[in-house]
Amino acid sequence: MNIDSKIGDFTNTITLQDNGTVDWDLPAGVYRAKDIVREADALLEAILVQLGKAADAEALLYNLKVNLAISGKESDLPLGQLALKTKSGIELTRQAKRIGESISRWACEFNAKKWGSETYGSSTIDHLQFRSQCDNHLWTYRVANMLMGSAGGPVVMQLFNEYLHQLILLRDALLPFENWEEVPIEIPVDNSHVKGMRFVERGREAFLSKLLGKKMSHKAIVQFSQSVLSPELSTVGYGFQYRIGTILPASLGTEPLTGSRYLLRWHPVQTVMTGNDDKSAPVALDYEHSEYYVAPRSQTAEGSQSDGLQLPDQGLKSIDQARIIPSGDQERVVLHYKLHINAAEYTVDLGQAFRGHRFIYRPVEHAGSNSERTEISSHYASDILNLPGLVTDESGTHFISADGNPLVQWALLGRLYPENVVLLAKGDKEELKAASVSGKGFGTQFLVL
Repeated sequence: MNIDSKIGDFTNTITLQDNGTVDWDLPAGVYRAKDIVREADALLEAILVQLGKAADAEALLYNLKVNLAISGKESDLPLGQLALKTKSGIELTRQAKRIGESISRWACEFNAKKWGSETYGSSTIDHLQFRSQCDNHLWTYRVANMLMGSAGGPVVMQLFNEYLHQLILLRDALLPFENWEEVPIEIPVDNSHVKGMRFVERGREAFLSKLLGKKMSHKAIVQFSQSVLSPELSTVGYGFQYRIGTILPASLGTEPLTGSRYLLRWHPVQTVMTGNDDKSAPVALDYEHSEYYVAPRSQTAEGSQSDGLQLPDQGLKSIDQARIIPSGDQERVVLHYKLHINAAEYTVDLGQAFRGHRFIYRPVEHAGSNSERTEISSHYASDILNLPGLVTDESGTHFISADGNPLVQWALLGRLYPENVVLLAKGDKEELKAASVSGKGFGTQFLVL
């Protein structure tokens, strides 16, 4: 999809009201993060113009910086102090820091160019005023003294509150996306009842309550993303298509040992052809089985018993053909991942592959245990992929080699029951020893190399 042609060149965020005052809002259209930071500079410039000689741009921008920081008393989202230990919490904490720092830097760059004043004129933004509710973003002492001093007052106080709130909402709306700078956000046409990014407030409140309550799930991340980009969708799966792109787990296209487990990625493509080129219909990309533990299961066939991880050449290294095939109805679509191995075709649910990736274990480094599983049942990847449903067994340790081919690794993650799967990087004796105490520590274990 050609997204750049849909991004607007907006210069009408400032409008004259009937009473002679000037209002600010983001008009309906498609924006990227930097576009919204640029348009918000009109608010900051209005504050500086109205404060006159008392204005201190450096102090106001520093206030934004500390509000967007992930630690400190003025932090709006103190994830650094919470030190979340879950994989989702670690990834989202890293995102909050990275996005907040970029927004703060862009804000400084636009204000250095006096973008708001140059675009709309000082005489116009000198009359900018509107009612902005208190959103509890903390001010530094310097800013409080400036806005509440003799040159300040309710008008500039509310303008600054809105400036902070718009950019904090922007940061939070982009937390789920690994390539957050590229994500096109569409301000809806029927957004007249709220200003700018305030349409994300309800979804953001639910999202942050789970994040701060340490109950974040992948589904909650997707649900919040949909509330920002495609609020008309009611079904929540592992990704979705909206009018200007497709959202899928960020691990797509990476090797399973390296990709993010919880973040999402925007792609400028229509994955499912359900509308015309200009306005494709939104669809949820859903799991074939929403609850994996009630999905049909198969037992592994008997493998070869050995004390190592040796398998004859399976011809897996040269595989380079894999396809994603959609099927489903108007709002819910299942994507099947099809892989060709030695002239045979194998199909798994792409959503289950992503689920398996989130649940994999790695060998425990410095495990501090002398225990080692000496009997391992080895299986060909093709034999596992040929079984219906999700593959498990009643007991034992089961080894499957993907010969280092990430396409085969992904297929295996979509076929194995995702409860006690350990992904190996080398398969040497030391890693095998560490793997023996990895995962759940009991029950059937699958080792995937």
